[in-house]
Amino acid sequence: MTAIVDIRDLRKVYDGGFEALKGVTLSIREGEILALLGPNGAGKTTLISTICGITNPSSGEVTVGGFDVVEHYRGARSLIGLVPQEMSLEPFTKVRDAVSYSRGLFGKPRDDAAIDKILKQLSLWDKRNARVVELSGGMKRRVLIAKALSHEPKVLFLDEPTAGVDVELRKDMWDVVADLKAQGVTIILTTHYIEEAEAIADRVGVINGGQLLLVEEKDELMRRLGQKTLQIELQEPTQAIPDALAGYDLELVSGGQALRYTYDTRGESTGITRLLGDLSAAGLQMRDLLTEQSSLEDIFVGLVKEGAA
Repeated sequence: MTAIVDIRDLRKVYDGGFEALKGVTLSIREGEILALLGPNGAGKTTLISTICGITNPSSGEVTVGGFDVVEHYRGARSLIGLVPQEMSLEPFTKVRDAVSYSRGLFGKPRDDAAIDKILKQLSLWDKRNARVVELSGGMKRRVLIAKALSHEPKVLFLDEPTAGVDVELRKDMWDVVADLKAQGVTIILTTHYIEEAEAIADRVGVINGGQLLLVEEKDELMRRLGQKTLQIELQEPTQAIPDALAGYDLELVSGGQALRYTYDTRGESTGITRLLGDLSAAGLQMRDLLTEQSSLEDIFVGLVKEGAA
């Protein structure tokens, strides 16, 4: 698949010597949804700001649709829509006027049909004549997205798009993102809601301390790093793990009422059948079994800890 955003050895050093980006290299494919995960101060917003031409890189190269973001800023920026984290809206402007104005800023000719289409797509049609100040937080977030889409960009950056939005509206926003992808828009989002990445992303990137720790297909990442745990609930509590089970690296939990066994889903054998046989031979009687798959959040936390080590 063709890369629409290409980043090579990107570095950003601020006055005072703080290095916000440390040689980031990344290709973003046309039509994909890429989720960038990272703690506060990881470099997510600096990376987006540099790609969008808001911040100048200290070194390295970024192209969008073949346009260098420094040498051919206007060409690159015309392909980009940016939804910032902050609610930067004029409170007394009508919704439709706010979106139309953003289109004009990019030198696009007036196109009422295009604006109407965006408003309907984002469920803003009924609010088109309402003033921004009258809207809920979730609807204001939709107006920001509509403004970012007003000039029909090929790449859309969403910086914490569902921050401060309730669960129901967050899921509605996921549907909006899926619709945009279906229309061929490339979407890059930063998020603190890891379930957001798990629900809608094609690929996941983890950034920390200005370094890109990995970028990988979400499903492959889950398979590669995901682990399952088997919790064996016992008929009677035990004070210690029998020596006969020492080779299984078991953990005693729930006050000795259960044993936890972690295994790799990619292995040729999980060892569960043998474990259950040895459990009985060691004099422990099983009451129930529970399995749990590692979530993307578990994987993310582990990667960030490794990167900080």
